[in-house]
Formats: sequence, C-alpha cells, structure tokens
Amino acid sequence: MSNLKFYMTIQEQIKDYINSQPEQKHNDMQELHRIILGLMPKCRLWFLDGKNSENKTVSNPNIGYGFYTIQYTGGKTKDFYRIGMSGNTSGISIYIMNINDKTYLSQTYGEKLGKASVTGYCIKFKALKDINIEILKAAIKDGLK
Repeated sequence: MSNLKFYMTIQEQIKDYINSQPEQKHNDMQELHRIILGLMPKCRLWFLDGKNSENKTVSNPNIGYGFYTIQYTGGKTKDFYRIGMSGNTSGISIYIMNINDKTYLSQTYGEKLGKASVTGYCIKFKALKDINIEILKAAIKDGLK
C-alpha cells in the first residue's frame, strides 16, 4: 500500500493529508489551502511526507507553495517552498521561508495575529478562529516579496 503514494499526484497527496486530520483541523487546513492558493494561484505545489531517505519520520508532513532557493553558509543551496503549512499536535503551523530577519515576523505581525506564537519563520496557532486571518494573509503576502 505504501508504494501507492509514489504514484499519487502532489494534489492527491495534499488532499489525503488534509483529509486525514481531525474534523476541525481538516476544515481549517482546507480553508488555509484555499486562501494560500488564492494568494499564489499558479505556484508550484510541494508535499513533504516528513520522512528522511531511510523512511524514518523526522518531521510533520508539510504542504509547500511556491519556490525558494535556500542559501546555506559555505555556498550550498537547496530548492524549497516559499510558504508552508503543517498540522501538528497543538494545531497548525504556517512557515514563511524567505524572511532573513528572524525577529521580523514576530515584531511585525505577532501581537496583531491573535492567539498565535510567532518564531523566526513560523506562525503556530490552534485554530483559524483564534487568529486574525487578514493579518495572516498580510504575513504570507510579505513572504512572497
């Protein structure tokens, strides 16, 4: 059965992942997926299952939107998504990857977001009803610059 995932499209993997969430998180993630696609209609979609090359789980699965090249110290680069979304045990995380200043998100959007914790490039919240969606959209748009 696990080989079946290999043949699924990214859209199918994303749909399965969102559908696998408990009802409230599923509804919130579905709405966030719609919102992000509305902000980035022709973006590249990613689905990372959270497993490493040895098939061991190393993170929560992630849905990615857009394209960004991470520049590492020493000159190495890695292709990655610009905006990411993941379900976790305490709610949902939105990742905004191309912000270099690790205090920018929290200083610019932290207090306006509502019940969310904001670190470096991650905005984490329990449910959509707990945050100001317009402020979240502004933060995502900021990450698209």
